[in-house]
Amino acid sequence: MRAMRAEQFNGFRELKLVSLPKPAVTDGKVLVRITAAGVTPLDHTILSGKFYGSKAPLVLGNEGAGVVEEGGGTDFPAGSRVMFFGAYGAFEDGAYSEWVAVRKKDLCLIPDGVDDVSAAGIPVAYLTAQVGLTRAGFRAGKTVLAPAIGGSIGNAVTQLARALGAKHAMSSTTNHAKAEQAKALGFNEVIDTSLEKLADGVRRITDGYGADIVIDGIGGEVLSEALGALALEGSLTTLGYSASRTTTIDVINLIAPQASIRGLNMFLQPQAAVTDAWKVIVSLLKSGAIKPIVAKTFPLAEAADALRYLIDGRPFGRVVLTI
Repeated sequence: MRAMRAEQFNGFRELKLVSLPKPAVTDGKVLVRITAAGVTPLDHTILSGKFYGSKAPLVLGNEGAGVVEEGGGTDFPAGSRVMFFGAYGAFEDGAYSEWVAVRKKDLCLIPDGVDDVSAAGIPVAYLTAQVGLTRAGFRAGKTVLAPAIGGSIGNAVTQLARALGAKHAMSSTTNHAKAEQAKALGFNEVIDTSLEKLADGVRRITDGYGADIVIDGIGGEVLSEALGALALEGSLTTLGYSASRTTTIDVINLIAPQASIRGLNMFLQPQAAVTDAWKVIVSLLKSGAIKPIVAKTFPLAEAADALRYLIDGRPFGRVVLTI
């Protein structure tokens, strides 16, 4: 089978198209013919040698969509359209390939009306967003901030919070054109940080109240700025560092509102939490309350270009490989 494999973790040039044996189906795994694979910042982090635990050579891609060929039993019969997320592409070969043997517990049936390309970009963003909201104690009426409306986590958190009854579902962008694009897509609580500071925008939207919950997938100075937007006894969950792994925070932004900050690692979540998140996501997909946004697709052989576009182009929406 064809696969895009990182021969070393030393940048885009190390991602090569190779021929590998088709994976064998073993107990607990399902053979999936991949039709589309999501491209994520984690893929770039791994390819750059900045992720712990990954070992080269490695086929990247920890989310994807496809068709069950073998081993799915009655839950996922042959021909079923499925999407998945897991340790693939990080600790074992992943979705940048024509077939993957996926653990049954990592699979979810794709709802009718959701195409494979859209489905491939759902698992990482929406599972992370829903688990993050649940762990933060979200309920209807809360105010939520998820920076970077064009990014996968920022957009997914904003959509989910809005669909689940948040009083405010806020996001941000550093780009005025993206702010206008967000508005055209119906995201009406987006802070344009080229015009005002993030915390000032949150206070403006909430009439001075602030954000009960912040879900940050960016890291760096965005995390520091988001801390300043917290409401009394608010919480910030940090789960990514595409901007930077380091920042400086003003501890008064934690002390004064009696706020809290915590991390989220999706690879460490109990199966029950992931299963519960899938139930919420699938229900909202079926009702049309949430809708993944795909910015651009690339063929499998152009995976390096797809990653470069994601990181350097900073598109509004997901980048997906078609296979």
